Amino acid sequence: MSASKEAICASTEKDLEKPPLGCFATRYFVTFMLFLGMANAYVMRTNMSVAIVAMVNHTAIKSGDEVFDDECGDRDIPIDDSQDGEFPWNSALQGYILSSFFYGYVITQIPFGILAKKYGSLRFLGYGMLINSVFAFLVPVAAREGGVWGLCGVRFIQGLGEGPIVPCTHALLAKWIPPNERSRMGAAVYAGAQFGTIISMPLSGLLAEYGFDGGWPSIFYVFGVVGTVWSIAFLMFVHEDPSVHPTIDEREKKYINDALWGTDVVKSPPIPFRAIIKSLPFYAILFAHMGHNYGYETLMTELPTYMKQVLRFSLKSNGLLSSLPYLAMWLLSMFISVIADWMISSKRFSLTATRKIINSIGQYGPGIALIAASYTGCDRALTLAILTIGVGLNGGIYSGFKINHLDLTPRFAGFLMAITNCSANLAGLLAPIAAGNLISDPSKPMMGQWQIVFFIAAFVYIICGTFYNIFGSGERQFWDNPEDDEQKPALQATSTTTPQRLSNGAAPPTQAITSS
Repeated sequence: MSASKEAICASTEKDLEKPPLGCFATRYFVTFMLFLGMANAYVMRTNMSVAIVAMVNHTAIKSGDEVFDDECGDRDIPIDDSQDGEFPWNSALQGYILSSFFYGYVITQIPFGILAKKYGSLRFLGYGMLINSVFAFLVPVAAREGGVWGLCGVRFIQGLGEGPIVPCTHALLAKWIPPNERSRMGAAVYAGAQFGTIISMPLSGLLAEYGFDGGWPSIFYVFGVVGTVWSIAFLMFVHEDPSVHPTIDEREKKYINDALWGTDVVKSPPIPFRAIIKSLPFYAILFAHMGHNYGYETLMTELPTYMKQVLRFSLKSNGLLSSLPYLAMWLLSMFISVIADWMISSKRFSLTATRKIINSIGQYGPGIALIAASYTGCDRALTLAILTIGVGLNGGIYSGFKINHLDLTPRFAGFLMAITNCSANLAGLLAPIAAGNLISDPSKPMMGQWQIVFFIAAFVYIICGTFYNIFGSGERQFWDNPEDDEQKPALQATSTTTPQRLSNGAAPPTQAITSS
């Protein structure tokens, strides 16, 4: 009888070590909602890139400083002036409009990272995206009544609302996703960025051509409704962590908390600012993130303009074709994430080696592609194919530096992401401004100016990726060790033995680890 009881207990403990509930686990629902949130965020971020092509009156400024490429002698593709919009904004002004969103976005990163660490991430994320979505309805009014600066003001506020999306998403992933699932789940969530871009660009092109209220305003009305619905659903159905979820299966709660060093009973320790400032692996992530954002924002904000000015695609096909590179990035990011998790779980590669190899694909790939695309000249098909492959390979970053914060410090991952994402978007907001000023000079060859734009982005990708390979790490840092936290006095008085470690290096959840 006793042997039978022990066998049952052993079997139960073994079952608890396995991921429970399969595809219906609560953590997968949270992952799915975060995926949709990331998609909504990037819809709001990218729809202006397509809309502005329809908003601008290209005929009115053609004699000024907007230039179309006439360097290809065999090019017989007409410039379609029938798609002219309402506003005579030159390329430089368009660059400032496209970057205005990011000014609001970057200044909220670190504050929300700190606040989320102290008060939780859920409501900051949900209400921030609700503000972003509601102000989308005001974009057409702001553009028509307030002009350039009125539009910039609304886009700035939208950026403020979207500020919590990345640090708060990272903090929620740290609370919900066990280490052995991070590559897949992290890539799945951040692949929402590509999914949102895939949806936004072609649909924005169709709405600009066939939508109501003059076409382009319908882009912001439609996506404003979608974002509002998601924000309300997120606030209603998602919870801060497994411990406060009212209906989560107890087996799944134990599985997550055991894997995350008993986070259901861990109090939030103070942020080790000095140690973080001295950490080279942190700077490796920081520079990789900055390099990625500069290159990515160059393509995301300027690719529709390149499609029209140089490749001469119509507005409808512009949105569809501009989304192809991001479709490739979405698909490849999911495929690469499975390979990354296999590399880790098979023990063939260390976590550090895996992150560096996968990140090299994600940053060297688009860098080389941008250099190659700058030499394709008048070949539209080849240019689009190279850019699609390059941006597709960029999907490797989601299993590289983008999830690396969770490796270094699960408990401070949201704060680290706030710092790197803020710095990265400061670099990213320079991209449309630099490109806008480079391509606005009518005295210089248009294709040559775009070549400079591509070269700058390519070298930033490659240099920052190399820095990450030299100084990056996949190991948990010494300054985020729960064993160094002070225990509660009551626990110290009753504990007579040294706490044992779990097989994964975690402290058992029954041995509560807290800090003063």
